[in-house]
Amino acid sequence: MKEKIQGKYLYRGMCQVVLTIVSTVIFYIHWNNYIRIHHELKLLSSRSNMLMAILIYAALFVIVGKWLHAFKIGVERKTNLIASQFLTAALVDVLEVFVSVAITANIRMFWQFTYMYFLMFFLHMAVLILIVVPMIDIYRKAFPPLKVVEVNGNRNNDIYSKMNSVPYKYQVERVVRFDIAEDELKEILGKYDAALIGDMPSDDKNRILKICFDMDKRVYFVPKISDVIVKGSEELNLFDTPLFLARNMGMKWWQIIIKRFFDIVLSLIALVLLSPVMIITAIAIKMEDGGPVFYKQERCTIDCKKFMILKFRSMIVDAEKDGKPHPAGENDDRITKVGHVIRGCRIDELPQLINILKGEMSIIGPRPERVEHVEKYTREIPEFSFRSKVKGGLSGMAQVYGKYNTTALDKLKLDLMYITNYSLLLDLQIIFETVKILTQKESTEGFSDERVKEMHDAK
Repeated sequence: MKEKIQGKYLYRGMCQVVLTIVSTVIFYIHWNNYIRIHHELKLLSSRSNMLMAILIYAALFVIVGKWLHAFKIGVERKTNLIASQFLTAALVDVLEVFVSVAITANIRMFWQFTYMYFLMFFLHMAVLILIVVPMIDIYRKAFPPLKVVEVNGNRNNDIYSKMNSVPYKYQVERVVRFDIAEDELKEILGKYDAALIGDMPSDDKNRILKICFDMDKRVYFVPKISDVIVKGSEELNLFDTPLFLARNMGMKWWQIIIKRFFDIVLSLIALVLLSPVMIITAIAIKMEDGGPVFYKQERCTIDCKKFMILKFRSMIVDAEKDGKPHPAGENDDRITKVGHVIRGCRIDELPQLINILKGEMSIIGPRPERVEHVEKYTREIPEFSFRSKVKGGLSGMAQVYGKYNTTALDKLKLDLMYITNYSLLLDLQIIFETVKILTQKESTEGFSDERVKEMHDAK
């Protein structure tokens, strides 16, 4: 097992080296040709300057690539990896424009460098896609999925089917009860590569974790809310007893100010750039049935404050005329023709940029829920109110890593991971991850008929 894991890491490391070298060679060719054409930059053609430019580009590619998961060959889906490569190449090329201006000390070259890197980006992407896809195929043939045994807890969940939905990575072959005898459990664990621990009492989970640690077995387990909170804690070494410090204070005052500044700047830029799309959408909605363009709905944000969220209308007029919540189902006939298009592309969410400008929402944060849903979920899961420690967002952890129909408990855990580990860098990462999921159909799947009925009965 150890040899197999080490082999995976070695292969991924080799892939990272190859991708970095290929990307750097593409940069070198463009940079060198550019210097030859522009005679005023001949000083940059010296070996030392050329080596510095190459090293800066390679370092940026590795740092940004790791940050955006561009080197997780065999871990991420093909579409996710291609999207990561796309974003990595784009962000590095943008950064290189400013680096090149700094190296040349000539701000007048800004637009020329922009044009050069813009052309380089398309070649870069074409080459990376041609390399990355075969790398993934080779990985999947060389390293078969892990054989997993699930130690089932006393609470039902669908983690079994979720693990098996990634067949190139996991194969859950057996399920056993958590109260199985220890000797028998050890014998079973010895036949598998990893253990999947379901939702069970903490004492039993801790016991099984220790057994797996003793046997050098990889463990996947469903975290409890307390596990998520502890994950964001800080290690303290003041004396001979280990301590974890969970500050539980939310964002610092300076983080709130900077976050608000970026919310205003980015939402203004987005409104200007996306105004043609928003105008065309508004016209299309009006032309289809003559109804209102926008749809307002009461939602909850920080400290459970209520506000009216703004969306492009994607359903028929009076879709909820009985006053009860009717979340969209998988094949909901209330969705208009235009609605199907704008929901699939997330265009219906764009008017919320106005909510962000008004200070009612942030670009990144837990998704604001309907008042009825907050009341229902809080009755079932008292900790659901923890989400209101920060301002609601246009996108967030639950939107990036979950789905439209992800359960309330799983959404809560994802949002708590954001709240307890908050940083401005995390906000930026979620923005890039949001771009990656825009084309994933499963992230916009509607609720099942059972969930729709459940939410309809929320009041």
